[in-house]
Amino acid sequence: MLRIAVPNKGSLSGPAADMLHEAGYQQRRESKELRIVDPENEVEFFYLRPRDIAIYVSSGRLDIGITGRDLLVDSGANAEEILPLGFARSTFRYATKPGTATGVTGLNGMTVATSYEGIVAKHLADNGIDASVVHLDGAVETAIELGVAEVIADVVETGTSLRNAGLEVIGEPIMKSEAVVIRRTGADAEEPKVQQFLRRLQGVLVARTYVMMDYDCRVEQLEKAVALTPGLESPTVSPLHNEGWVAVRAMVPAKEAQRIMDDLYAIGARAILTTAIHACRL
Repeated sequence: MLRIAVPNKGSLSGPAADMLHEAGYQQRRESKELRIVDPENEVEFFYLRPRDIAIYVSSGRLDIGITGRDLLVDSGANAEEILPLGFARSTFRYATKPGTATGVTGLNGMTVATSYEGIVAKHLADNGIDASVVHLDGAVETAIELGVAEVIADVVETGTSLRNAGLEVIGEPIMKSEAVVIRRTGADAEEPKVQQFLRRLQGVLVARTYVMMDYDCRVEQLEKAVALTPGLESPTVSPLHNEGWVAVRAMVPAKEAQRIMDDLYAIGARAILTTAIHACRL
């Protein structure tokens, strides 16, 4: 069986379970379950701390895992990203009191407090900065006020908590993270069970990104309509009973669907419908 590590809690856990369910895999019914077997799909899921997943995968004990890009890099494990999943997005930034520094080049000789020591140490080294890194678990905003560090490095979403602590973001982002599928570095990239798993997740990603659009239009407006809805290969076009009319079906990006419907209506298309896509293979 394919052995897969899945986050057991935190912001990664729920969305990962939802995606796996949409991909047709059984998921645990209770949070206390640490392992389940899906015999129909020949998969075994292990529910682990997100920070530990890269370590387990790099050891070869588990074939692949779902974790955060930040946790993969921070672990320093011998594992690599093979598919971004588009959820649990976050941005890592430096922050400090106004006037302390304006970017990473101004951090020489300073101390940086963070919960992600591996990421920060690598970023400082990559930029040739000689600074100390202090590891703290949990919120790090108070580290500067208490004199533990002059700078912090943490996940920044709106920046509200930093401003409330009298801090400002400085420099460019350290990294941008999201949930990713990982495997041990150098593992067989063409292993059939792994490829099937990836195709299923890719199918979910596409299904979430696109909708199916159907509409009727006059034959003389077909080329303009097709230009608006080219589909992935090309749209399906079928003649209608009323002469001079055709029915068109194509996949369109969900975020653009309303605009496309407006444009189709403007050129005379009618009976314009969109439906959700629950699964697909490209």
